[in-house]
Amino acid sequence: MSEPASHTPTAQDLYELCVQSPTHVVSLLRAVHGDEPVLLGEDFAGSGAVSRAWVGQGESHQAWCVDRDSEALARCDGIQRVTTRVGDVMEEDAKADAIWVGNFSIGYHHDRSSLLAYLKHVRSRLKASGVFVCDTYGGETAYTIGEVHRFHPLPAQHSPDGKGGWRVRYTWEQREANPLTGMVTNALHFRIERAGFIDAELIDAFVYHWRLWSIPELRDAMAEAGFGSTAVYGQLPDAVDDEGRPYIQPTEDPEDVEDSFILCVAGRA
Repeated sequence: MSEPASHTPTAQDLYELCVQSPTHVVSLLRAVHGDEPVLLGEDFAGSGAVSRAWVGQGESHQAWCVDRDSEALARCDGIQRVTTRVGDVMEEDAKADAIWVGNFSIGYHHDRSSLLAYLKHVRSRLKASGVFVCDTYGGETAYTIGEVHRFHPLPAQHSPDGKGGWRVRYTWEQREANPLTGMVTNALHFRIERAGFIDAELIDAFVYHWRLWSIPELRDAMAEAGFGSTAVYGQLPDAVDDEGRPYIQPTEDPEDVEDSFILCVAGRA
């Protein structure tokens, strides 16, 4: 039997492996919506991983994803019912049941006027009972400089020799953080290694300079933008029924929030 083909993973391969969890996001959006949403908007979509998972639910599901990176969006080429736009999210006008902004990308809006204009635009795109969901982080380490490391098994098809046993060390670095302005600089690094041997290392594979919006700031801006209600949720549904429908309850008790957290903020049309 021949060995599996291998190729050197790209930064985008490693990002999808270590950072994203599209199936969990799809379940979260369904749970927050509460019905049977079929039309998804994914803004600041990168490679459109969530959109690709979304349309995998069935032939009635469609997704529109927008990003300025044409190379990343090219991963959606040939995927049925996924429509891409290279450019500004403010130019997208496709109606959606749910609109998702993940991986802290809401921070691309550096000032409140920009954030508010975007939220008003998002609100205009939502269908009746539609939801907008974004994530943010906060808590006692929100403005702490430093690194966090995680390890992920590397699939054989991405390994240097086409075999198992390799792993990726993923590093999240907060390089700069200013609590007076809310501006932070974060960088992602990846290292492919096995048994102490390093095959490749991608330093500064992705670097972000953005505004870290707090939960109250996001909820206040959503209310001003015309959303009927707002709520805060965890990253995963609380339960799934016998028919596979996910359910989630909003986070309302501060005792349920960890000292350092990642949470989702949702606005309902």
